[in-house]
Amino acid sequence: MNTILLRAKEIENEIISNRRQLHKNPELGNDLSFTSQYVMDKLCEMGYEPIKIGESGVVATVGKGNKTILLRADMDALPMKETSGEEFSAMGEYAHACGHDTHTAMLLGAARLLKEREQDLKGIVKLMFQPDEEGLTGAKLMIDGGVLENPKVDAAMAMHISIGRKCGVVATSYGTVMASCDRFTININGKGTHGADPHLGVDPINIAVHVHMALQELMSRETAPGDNAVLTIGRISAGTAPNIIPEEAVMEGTLRCFNADTRKFLLERLKEVCNFTAKSFRGECTVEISGSVPPVMCNDNISNAMEGYVKECIGEENTIAMPNQCGGSEDFAYVLEQVPGTYLALGAGTEEEGYIYNVHNPSVRFNENSFHVGAAVYAFCAMKWIEDNSK
Repeated sequence: MNTILLRAKEIENEIISNRRQLHKNPELGNDLSFTSQYVMDKLCEMGYEPIKIGESGVVATVGKGNKTILLRADMDALPMKETSGEEFSAMGEYAHACGHDTHTAMLLGAARLLKEREQDLKGIVKLMFQPDEEGLTGAKLMIDGGVLENPKVDAAMAMHISIGRKCGVVATSYGTVMASCDRFTININGKGTHGADPHLGVDPINIAVHVHMALQELMSRETAPGDNAVLTIGRISAGTAPNIIPEEAVMEGTLRCFNADTRKFLLERLKEVCNFTAKSFRGECTVEISGSVPPVMCNDNISNAMEGYVKECIGEENTIAMPNQCGGSEDFAYVLEQVPGTYLALGAGTEEEGYIYNVHNPSVRFNENSFHVGAAVYAFCAMKWIEDNSK
């Protein structure tokens, strides 16, 4: 067995303990006072000198040399009540249903593995613990705060826990692997009136229905068949009573694309379709774009190197290729816009293994036997990349 993987197995209980503490205390967005302090304290116990970036971001470095690789873990949770049944479940209204607690715990495990071998490092490993991945702002906030500088980062890697893949299997990726995401809010203004007299008003709910239908035509008639894009309306809100036509309606959704030109075109058409549809029914409309993030684009050279390191660490039989593009989004994309890097997925259970709920489900569970594998892969890939690029 690979010596790093073996050592990671030896500290498995520590990794699991850290994960459970974080899991019981989920926090949202950039307000991660407990989580970031917990990470700071654990790093200090290992001999690091971590610093804060922004309100909740944490960064620490290990090693010396002229090349630097960054390892990223996200720390924030989701606004949902947990129903997993785990003995360490969160009791409040938030839950670590996307596994960011596992990412943080695994990177803390990697931090210990790297610190134990610091004298052998011929370069620098920068550990990035970021807030608000779910809000798609955390990575950019840390970049603006200088996480890619002093020392300058030369390569980067992130990893996400994954249900649907066998426990301990790691999937490597090439090219564009995750979609861009643009969150939008459509505000439709009409004219309120009694439900018995619709002709005296302008019905924003009727406009919203037509807007929703018209937007679907952008996918079926204005997007090339081979060009993947998804437009979803996830929320419509209007009215206070069944017999009142309200003044306004609000729609919220996301647009996800893999191609930059398609993204630009559809964002422009989104605004046009909403405005013209509203006007055709005598209403008014504004479209606000927020929470935008580009696609996750991996560097083939880094991906190829990391695939080799993963195979050396956990075995070729436990290393697979990510089979297709994922429609989800990830703000690590901002890091990959500036630094060559890659994105890995760590299997934490299949339906056959008893793990039937996917991420973002309040009942999701992750096989804890995978966590030491993630810590080992983080550390080993960083060490090998430094070894191969600091000669």
